Amino acid sequence: MTEGSGCRLRAERSTGRYGGQEGRTLRTSSRAPDPDMIVFMAQWLVKEEPDHYGYDKLEKDGKTVWAGVRNPLAQKHLRAVRRGDRIFYYHTGKEKAVVATAKAASDAYADPADASGKLVVVDVVPDKRLKRPVTLAEIKADKHFASFPLVRMSRLSVMPVTDAEWARIEALSRS
Repeated sequence: MTEGSGCRLRAERSTGRYGGQEGRTLRTSSRAPDPDMIVFMAQWLVKEEPDHYGYDKLEKDGKTVWAGVRNPLAQKHLRAVRRGDRIFYYHTGKEKAVVATAKAASDAYADPADASGKLVVVDVVPDKRLKRPVTLAEIKADKHFASFPLVRMSRLSVMPVTDAEWARIEALSRS
């Protein structure tokens, strides 16, 4: 769908494995947007090697294009990111911890460096550091995260985060 096509994207709550919030359904509608419609923001976790592009660098830069995602499932998740969505920033490698939050500064858009036109990227801006990093070991040890993709599919670089998982990680970071 291109801008100016006369259609509007409308986010609606869908039910499903993640309590409906991150699995929002996008439906096209030619009607004007309903000003009373509630738009649900999704939450995501993105992973990066701190030596490659750590959260410190994102803070310094102020904004980055989240690119280089090749895995089809991670691309599917990245394609669903919308401006304003919250993002956990996870450091891989030796650290293996959720270290900060960021925000999507744009909807997903076509990767200008991808000649095939199949890949998307998202603009990301820093939000805040967690009070303390929440390690993968802590997350794996907590039964609340049994179905969390970080535990189940550890190599996935972009994944949804439910409201409950988000709240639990924030609580762990304050303990």
